[in-house]
Amino acid sequence: MPPLSADFDLPGVTPSRQKRSRETTLALLQAGAELLRTRSLAELSIEALCGQVGATVGAFYSRFESKEAYFNALIALAAQDGARHLAAIDRNGPLTERGLEDRCRAIVSGVVGWIRTHEGVLRAALQHDNTRPDKWTTFKALARATTERATPLLLPAMGKGRKAAKTRAIAFGFQVVLGTLVNAILNDPGPLSIRNREMEKRLADCLRLLLEAEMN
Repeated sequence: MPPLSADFDLPGVTPSRQKRSRETTLALLQAGAELLRTRSLAELSIEALCGQVGATVGAFYSRFESKEAYFNALIALAAQDGARHLAAIDRNGPLTERGLEDRCRAIVSGVVGWIRTHEGVLRAALQHDNTRPDKWTTFKALARATTERATPLLLPAMGKGRKAAKTRAIAFGFQVVLGTLVNAILNDPGPLSIRNREMEKRLADCLRLLLEAEMN
């Protein structure tokens, strides 16, 4: 999880004016995100979480009314960071000045980077989806937003004409990319894990080839 501002405002989190109290809340959120990398939400005990940061169970419940509220805060943080990644897709220079291959790599790199950062929370959200479908709704919306943000960046590099068909190809390309990433964090079937840098390159190449096929 990236560094958090001590001035955060999250749903379900009891606000505090005291700096030390806010720091404890941040520490609990950061610790939970890390612990979820190696265990499920069901396996994440409040006692173990509090032990990680030297807080009491009472301190936890003075900030979060329940474990569910705590998980909601983790989801909100991941979604906020996803929006930041989305807004910074072309932070290394305007993509409009680059070819299709570079555009695909920049966009896929941003998506993979976000998923790596929040791997544990995303996996927990997917697993939780079996009983609470609404937990994954935030990320479905973010996936759609990613496709919508990327489409005007990719279309100009695909040449003129057949805009509807090319837009459809971009949407399907992102379905392939995001579906592969979801499968990787949920099942890790191999041969490439989400942490393997080759995953990033191959997904970018896959997106490019799908789009080039629509250009011919």
